[in-house]
Amino acid sequence: MINLLDAAGGRNYRDPEISPDGPKETEALEGGVEKQNALLVEQWADKLYNAPAETILEWAHEHAPGPLVVTLSMENTVLAELAERHLPGADFLFLDTQYHFPETLEVADEVERRYPSHRLVRAKAQLSRAEQDQVYGPNLYLRAPGACCRMRKVEPLAVHMSPYAGWITGLRRADGPTRAEAPALSLDATGRLKISPVVTWTLEETEAFERDNNLIIHPLTRQGYPSIGCATCTMPVAEGEDPRAGRWAFSAKTECGLHQ
Repeated sequence: MINLLDAAGGRNYRDPEISPDGPKETEALEGGVEKQNALLVEQWADKLYNAPAETILEWAHEHAPGPLVVTLSMENTVLAELAERHLPGADFLFLDTQYHFPETLEVADEVERRYPSHRLVRAKAQLSRAEQDQVYGPNLYLRAPGACCRMRKVEPLAVHMSPYAGWITGLRRADGPTRAEAPALSLDATGRLKISPVVTWTLEETEAFERDNNLIIHPLTRQGYPSIGCATCTMPVAEGEDPRAGRWAFSAKTECGLHQ
């Protein structure tokens, strides 16, 4: 369906609310896993709400009724290090939007070298960046940032989540008002466990853990970028500002959709 007119070039482009053909959703859990997950959240969510990261991950390793995957934005590598200690063999998942800073891709390569016992899955969108420009028009991230995030983040994550009973996220309550009451343990929309072991950490605690453990550092986090997404949609922030103030600064958007 073609119904979006590009006023600048006079071309018709596909409506950005219509994603490319191909898989877009997570497969249903099998064998009663969804029910087991729901019971685990009911029994444990309150107990783990303010628990230390190590406790949360050890709980996940013991109780999850299937494989878990650790999602990495490469903004920092704290989750990779914690998984190395507490989730042996868990896969790592990186959403390669093809709009990342070069430094982000370099961190991903370093993670793959430093943690060889964890397979790094690089999830990409149905269309390459050039193909998206051709089908939907250039600069979709400016004209329809929600659609761009859906096609390049939300849908690839959904497709690649199918083999897993749950996922480990880097959510922190200190990252802004939309995350201020984020749980450490919950169910996502597919019935999978959503586990956030560093949810109580501040940015300062995160940076201290990086220093104390000689972790891979994303250089932009030391150059005014406390929260890093796609290069096209991430700006530096002033000292004292909300860490996520530089994300989609050109619009009212505050989340990409992965945690909504």
